[in-house]
Amino acid sequence: MTMTTLPTQPSRRVLLRVAGATGLACMAPMALSQDYPARTINLLHGFAPGGNTDVIARLLAGELAKGLGQATVVDSKPGAGGNIAANMVAKAVPDGHTLLVVTGGHATTGPLHKSLPFRPIEDFEWISLVTTFPFVFVARSNGKYQNIAALVAAAKASPGSVSFGTPGIGATPHLIGELLGSLARVQFLHVPYKGESAAITALLGGEIDFVVTAPAAALPHIKSGRMSAIAVSGGTRWRGMPDVPAVQEAGIADFDVKSWAALAAPAGTPRAVVMRLNAELQKVLKLPQVRSQLEAIGGDVQGSSPEEMRARMAADVQRWTRVIRDANIPLI
Repeated sequence: MTMTTLPTQPSRRVLLRVAGATGLACMAPMALSQDYPARTINLLHGFAPGGNTDVIARLLAGELAKGLGQATVVDSKPGAGGNIAANMVAKAVPDGHTLLVVTGGHATTGPLHKSLPFRPIEDFEWISLVTTFPFVFVARSNGKYQNIAALVAAAKASPGSVSFGTPGIGATPHLIGELLGSLARVQFLHVPYKGESAAITALLGGEIDFVVTAPAAALPHIKSGRMSAIAVSGGTRWRGMPDVPAVQEAGIADFDVKSWAALAAPAGTPRAVVMRLNAELQKVLKLPQVRSQLEAIGGDVQGSSPEEMRARMAADVQRWTRVIRDANIPLI
C-alpha cells in the first residue's frame, strides 16, 4: 500500500491563500458600511397614515435621507396591532435597506399571542430609541374619583366596583390598568371598548370611572373641562402636564410605564450598518425642528445605543408577561 505523507507545515501558497481569505472576510463589514446605503431605504410601520407613528416615520425618513444620501420611503402596513409590518421587516433581507419604526405595543405581542410568525426580540436588530410617551389616567371632572389614592381606596373597600375602559383586551392601556391594580393590590373592573374614542365616550357618559389613554386623545376633553387628568404613568411628572402627579406620588412604588417609538432592522443586519444608522439617527434627534415636532405630539425625545434599546424591549416583554399571566388575560 502506498502511503501519502502530508506536510507537517502548510506551504507558503496555502498560507497566502488563507491570509487572503481572512483579509477579505475582515474587510467585508467595512466595505459594506462604506457602500451603504446602495439604494432606496424602505421605512415600514404598522399603523394607519396620519397617526403618531406615521408622523414619526415621515419626520425621521426626511432627515435620515439627507444624512444617508439615499431616498427613504415610508411604507404604512396597518393591521394586527403592527404585526403585519413587523413580520415583513423580520423576514426582509438584512442589509439595512428595510427598516421598521416600532412602538411600545410591540413588547406585548409575544406575551399576548399563542404563536407568531416572528420572534419579537430576536428577529430584529434594535438600532435606537427615538422617543417616549406617557399615558394619562383620566376621570370625569364631576366624578367621585379625582386622584389615584381615591381609586385605590374604593377598590380596596369593594373589589371590582371601580371600572376602567380601554380600546380592548390586551391593549397597552388595559395592561397598564392591570399593572396598577397588581402593584396596589386591588382589583379594578376592566371594560373593553372598540377603540379609544369609544372608551372616552363611555367615560363622559358615566358608564365607567376612569380611562387610561394617550395624552393627545384626552387633551381636548381636559381643556373643555369635561375630564380631569388625575395621574400620568411615567415615574415622574410629564412636562406636558406639569400639574398632574405621577402614579408613584400616590404611593404606588415602581410604577413607571411609558410607550415608545424606536428604529429596528432585520436580525443579521451587519453591525457596521446598525452603527451607521444609530449615528445618523442621533444626529437627527438633536435637530431643533425634529425635537420640537416630536414634542408637539407628546413625545420626550431620547436616543439610545442598540444595546440599551434591546434591553428596554426585553424588560418590557418580561413585565407584560407577568401582568398578562397574573390578570389571567386570555391569549390570542
